[in-house]
Amino acid sequence: MKTTPIAHAAALCLLAAAGASHAVSFTQGDVTLDINGTVNGFYVNREVKTTPTGGAETKTSNSAISNGLLPGWINFVATAKAGDQDVKAHFGFAPGIMNNSTIVGLPSAASGVGAYSQVDTRNVYFQFGNDSWGRIKLGRDIGLFGQNIVLSDMTLLGVGGTSNAGTPFNTTFGMIGHGYMYTGFQPQISYSSPKLGGLQASAGIFQPSAYAGNETKTPGVQAMASFDFAGAAPGKVWAGLVSQDTSCSGTCATVPHAASGYELGAKAGVAGFEGVLYAFKGKGLGLSTIGAQFLGGGDAAGNKTDSQGFLAQVTYKIGDTKLGVNYGKNTDEGGATAGVFGAPKNDRKAVTFGAYHSLNKYITLVGELNQEKQTNAAAVEKVRTISLGGIMFF
Repeated sequence: MKTTPIAHAAALCLLAAAGASHAVSFTQGDVTLDINGTVNGFYVNREVKTTPTGGAETKTSNSAISNGLLPGWINFVATAKAGDQDVKAHFGFAPGIMNNSTIVGLPSAASGVGAYSQVDTRNVYFQFGNDSWGRIKLGRDIGLFGQNIVLSDMTLLGVGGTSNAGTPFNTTFGMIGHGYMYTGFQPQISYSSPKLGGLQASAGIFQPSAYAGNETKTPGVQAMASFDFAGAAPGKVWAGLVSQDTSCSGTCATVPHAASGYELGAKAGVAGFEGVLYAFKGKGLGLSTIGAQFLGGGDAAGNKTDSQGFLAQVTYKIGDTKLGVNYGKNTDEGGATAGVFGAPKNDRKAVTFGAYHSLNKYITLVGELNQEKQTNAAAVEKVRTISLGGIMFF
């Protein structure tokens, strides 16, 4: 089966051990070192219209040359066989092209990071196991909750939405915050079962986030189960969950609370078409309209933020070109929304129209139009983003 650009991106994030994701390979003794990566760049034209409640509309426009939803990425993966164990170590570094200075070549004191792109260390882990009993991972890698949907988002190859994607992040937001929450790359000890007729499960403990209270007695927990199916319309269904709580020792500025979330997703393809449907729900998990887990999960009185969202996507492949459209919406209610957005409710929705053309086996050219809208008691904000550029995998 021919590898698609989005499959390339997913393989890059998960480091699938096959295909064109491995550009260079060295073997010394029983250890093999693979090197692979990606580079991208986009012209982005962005227009923002903001209408405060009871006020007049203001409009701002800007252009940028920036990364898309993916940063740059370089991966070093060492694999070996030790007895009946498959052993693997992975280092992944994600630099970007963002230049935050108003004067070329000089640092920007306001940004605190200078005029040069930062390097984000996303993958640092080792893994061992085999196909009979599964694999254990220790270190930092992509999270479980929200993993499958970000890897299924067609804007992973492009730019998508640009709200909240400020410097020096070196990435845009795609449809994060407009249909799902970002999984992130997190310290973890996790286990993945072997595949049994297409069924696979993963679970682990994760570095806890001190989002409330002043201590984290227990780690976070995430789990995911998926089922891959073949036939006339091959695809996948999955479910995931996340849970964490904090506690208070002495006097705390914020009230501790338990945070939790669950998700359901499915995708299938037939005759050049592929569809994706996804939904999630969270309680105290964070402001999903910003897209970050554990940010604004509750207020000072201990009220939890209720969050929910959905994403629908359809793509169609014609020769070397894939056309697609997706639509997503997140809604946050109660909890921290009153303090952040000025009301108990905040809605953010977006639609993206995209074209992705495989110029050759390395390069995909991308054009997208994204329309975002955020509505709350303080204002209505509309963002239009046009992006043109490309991404290379090697």
